[in-house]
Amino acid sequence: MPSTRPRSIVISTKLTELLGIDHPVVCAPMGSVSGGRLAGAVTRAGGLGLVGVSYGDPAFIDEHVARASETGGVWGVGCVMFTFDTRPGLWDKVLGYAPPVIALSFGDTAQVQKYVASAADAGSHVVVQVHDAGQAAVAVRAGASVLVAQGAEAGGHHASLATLPLIPAVLDVTQGAVPVVAAGGFADGRGLAAALALGADGVMMGTRFAATEESLATAGFKSHLISARTADTVDTRSFDVVRGIPWDEAYQARSVGNEFTRTWTGRDAELAAQRATVEPEWTAAVARDDTTQRAMFAGEVLDQIQDIQPAAQVVHDVVADAEAILARLARRSGAPTA
Repeated sequence: MPSTRPRSIVISTKLTELLGIDHPVVCAPMGSVSGGRLAGAVTRAGGLGLVGVSYGDPAFIDEHVARASETGGVWGVGCVMFTFDTRPGLWDKVLGYAPPVIALSFGDTAQVQKYVASAADAGSHVVVQVHDAGQAAVAVRAGASVLVAQGAEAGGHHASLATLPLIPAVLDVTQGAVPVVAAGGFADGRGLAAALALGADGVMMGTRFAATEESLATAGFKSHLISARTADTVDTRSFDVVRGIPWDEAYQARSVGNEFTRTWTGRDAELAAQRATVEPEWTAAVARDDTTQRAMFAGEVLDQIQDIQPAAQVVHDVVADAEAILARLARRSGAPTA
């Protein structure tokens, strides 16, 4: 099979040099969306593909992490730290596949220290997602190999600080010690060029990769990724409450708004009180891909997403467009473009 990597395009950063990948583009480890096929496609295209195991389902790990591992090259697994504390054995199951990269998110200081040390001892590069300068300092002290600075524009769970001020704040903490990847609000080459201009070493994209042929997003979800606009998204805790997942109140999740969010957003206590009744009906609706009820996590980049593409095409287009933008800016400034 011919390589999908655009060999003529090279944007070298600390991230590409550290991991040995061709392009500074990372597929976000979206739970139930970033499976082995998507992660493998991004890795084969020269980026970093991550499987999102999120809440630690053993069957999902065995199917999708195993599939990603067959790709070869540099791939990884994304884990939500606080959930692994309640599922004994699943962390060791992930480590058993020897992922070259482990991406950690949403943990307190003790969890960051514990999981970073464990993953590093297993021989993985350790990526830690952060949402403010304080979290960045904790991750650096814990020994993270890479930081992902995720702004509030992101789909799914996020904190409150926007990406534009967050990236410089995290860079001021790291002082060049580790690569910093920008996340939240990136879907094309303009975003990659902007992130690099701010000093980041790459971008992590979620929503754009959810809208690919290889993603595990359902047909209904993918249809909404194309038809919905940024103005249709809403920050909500309702999907966490109905599932009974104890997310810290500092985080909300950005999703395409639907009947469920319109009914329950801002009524967390009421939903929790009625969960025994609501949850079975909601779970059945999700199973039949009822988009009036199911979660459809998506970020503020929806206005930029018009179609479903192969993941390799996304990587190629993002890098090619960013290279063209950077070359154009260099010409404007009179800097050499070689």
